[in-house]
Amino acid sequence: MYGLTGVAMERATQALLQADLVLAEEVFADYDQITAMSVHAEESAFVVLALQAPVAGDLRAIVDRMGALAMHVAKIAPRRHPMHALPEEVNGYFAEMGQLAVDLGNSTQEVLPSGDPEKAARIDEEDDAMDDLHSHLFTVLMDREWKHGVAAAVDVTLLGRFYERFADHAVEVARRVIFQATGKRPDDAGLRASP
Repeated sequence: MYGLTGVAMERATQALLQADLVLAEEVFADYDQITAMSVHAEESAFVVLALQAPVAGDLRAIVDRMGALAMHVAKIAPRRHPMHALPEEVNGYFAEMGQLAVDLGNSTQEVLPSGDPEKAARIDEEDDAMDDLHSHLFTVLMDREWKHGVAAAVDVTLLGRFYERFADHAVEVARRVIFQATGKRPDDAGLRASP
């Protein structure tokens, strides 16, 4: 499921940047597959969840939400087609945010089975770059030179938030891995992770 969320966000970013409806449709199919996998996992793990606390269910919900965020990104491209949804001057930000989201998804996919709290703590550090890009987008939007209108500003704001939330969900998974490995919240364990 984590692998699919990364692929979905990568495709969603390309659909957004290239106004590519085919890629957008692939994200919708990816999300359907993520949802089906989530349902199957829930059915298969019902007895285990009853014995193990709700951590697995919570993680599944987070992954499903990450897939939904990729789908939200992909939905913007068809709404603005045949025009590009983003002004050219912010494409670089979103290309970088898309790559960071994919990297965070991949890191999370690696950390989850390993249970390594140090690697999990690094995910939060990787998230800082996403936070910086998200903050900088507001600087771009508030610049007096912004000439792309309200609709483009709303799209940029929403899209920035979708990417930032995707990264936050990866951090949340990392926090849970740290807790499972150490029995302590990341702040208590001396490991860095945001609340």
